[in-house]
Amino acid sequence: MYFKNILSAFPSYLILEITEHTFAENLDKAKKILKTIKSFNIKIALDDFGVGYSSLNYLKDLPINILKIDLSFIKSMVDDTKTYYIVATIINLAHYLNIKTVAEGVETKTQLEILKKLKCDYVQGFLLSPPLSGEKIENLIKSKK
Repeated sequence: MYFKNILSAFPSYLILEITEHTFAENLDKAKKILKTIKSFNIKIALDDFGVGYSSLNYLKDLPINILKIDLSFIKSMVDDTKTYYIVATIINLAHYLNIKTVAEGVETKTQLEILKKLKCDYVQGFLLSPPLSGEKIENLIKSKK
């Protein structure tokens, strides 16, 4: 009960990131666990999409809110037309399924501009900020108030 009370105060801010290999062996069990987690209004992000076990069944069957496009695609989409179209297709498919998209590993303005054009929902990477400690994040938030 204590856990449920804490989650009820902050659930919309929590995002659980999972990788595809986490549930590749037992999809039915994963669905049950993720549905329970979502019942607490916690969002589920599928990390590193496009590498490893990638399956469209995961998008169809799992209660995913966010699809994180692996940085290997983001790095090569500028110079490789096929990769560009793969990224565009992932973003469009996710949007058709009412899933938000995050591009991982954005390091250049060109990558950012392409992702804006493709209507990627969110980006993360060194172009925006290096990883920050909790203290630095706290100071950054305080400085913006």
